[in-house]
Amino acid sequence: MDTEEFPLPQSRQANERLHALIPGGAHTYAKGDDQYPENLAPVISHGRGAHVWDVDDNRYIEYGSGLRSVSLGHAHPRVIEAVRRELDRGSNFVRPSIVELAAAERFLATVPTAEMVKFAKNGSDVTTAAVRLARAVTGCPRVAICGDQPFFSVDDWFIGTTPMSAGIPAETTELTVAFPYGDLAATEELLTRYRGEVACLILEPAGHTEPPPGYLSGLRELADRHGCVLVFDEMITGLRWSEAGAQGLYGVVPDLSTFGKALGNGFAVSALAGRRELMERGGLRHPGDRVFLLSTTHGAETHSLAAAMAVLTTYVEEGVTARLHALGERLAAGVREAAAAMGVGDHIVVRGRASNLVFATLDENRKPSQRYRTLFLRRLLAGGVLAPSFVVSSALSDTDIDRTVDVVAQACAVYRKALDSGDPTPWLAGRPVKPVFRRRV
Repeated sequence: MDTEEFPLPQSRQANERLHALIPGGAHTYAKGDDQYPENLAPVISHGRGAHVWDVDDNRYIEYGSGLRSVSLGHAHPRVIEAVRRELDRGSNFVRPSIVELAAAERFLATVPTAEMVKFAKNGSDVTTAAVRLARAVTGCPRVAICGDQPFFSVDDWFIGTTPMSAGIPAETTELTVAFPYGDLAATEELLTRYRGEVACLILEPAGHTEPPPGYLSGLRELADRHGCVLVFDEMITGLRWSEAGAQGLYGVVPDLSTFGKALGNGFAVSALAGRRELMERGGLRHPGDRVFLLSTTHGAETHSLAAAMAVLTTYVEEGVTARLHALGERLAAGVREAAAAMGVGDHIVVRGRASNLVFATLDENRKPSQRYRTLFLRRLLAGGVLAPSFVVSSALSDTDIDRTVDVVAQACAVYRKALDSGDPTPWLAGRPVKPVFRRRV
């Protein structure tokens, strides 16, 4: 497939209709057509395994599936079978289903560092519940977030800190403060400055780089010493770092942790997990004031919980995390070799853990460039690779990886021409892609 010859007429028409009916044309800003080269944002018809087809019947090898949520591949047989079994039995009742008990037992057996769990539908539900619980337990108003990490919640306490803060009172945003990742001294200074005011430290325990030695255990000690709650956002690290998340890999136990994305393989399920002493504050078996922790009509839909159980079982029994790492290592090595061979090894840079790869597109001064990202994405799409990142799913084959590397090599050749000319504009064919968080359209 070559998108220069196939201009995606059905996708363009569908995008226009989407914008007419849905603000932003998508239900997640990261899926918006502004994230793709102009007129080259495919609208998906269906997917199978590591491949998706758009409404123009073009097939793509897909990366970052479902914003990292579909880690086993689309329509995974084991997951679909579990979901179908529950669909015939009813999905939501006036009292808890026995599936809720089974799902909690399965989750806590897989993440043994947690003692209780409560399920919801998306990541923001559970991260905000963790913040509310931390504030209730400590009596402190402030939330300390890792300022080097891009996203925690759609709710005001976080979104108010981004360029898209319209509609959020300044009084709310002022209660959120930030600390740098990997810097214990700076974090201690923050906790000292706001002594007795910080309810929790919330961060992704790992990102594009490994935690510095002693960093997570150091945060654990700081949280204990300053009387605040340590919260690990494991939306991305959960399952991809180990079946038990980053806490299972690095051996540092948070007070609370939040899971989602890979947990349901595309089905809507997330989890707040943590120490019994804290979690029970949102229950009925403690003497203190009640905390409105999580109460969601659809949080325990049986088919989504069945999907989560099937995902957890598949990861453990089939060694999925190890496979994700092996596939990612093969891809990263191939991309780096192709980029170096074309003389752009310092400009197309693969970063992150092998199971969670992203890429940076750098200009002639080795600075991040949206224009060069646009060029790169155009050439990937032209070769049938849909890759806003290089995050792998376990459904990818070695043949898929090899084909991707071939397409990357072709893209790198064009990238080199643009660098030599000093201006990528002739290769963009439209406006550059845009960052998600920006103040103006």
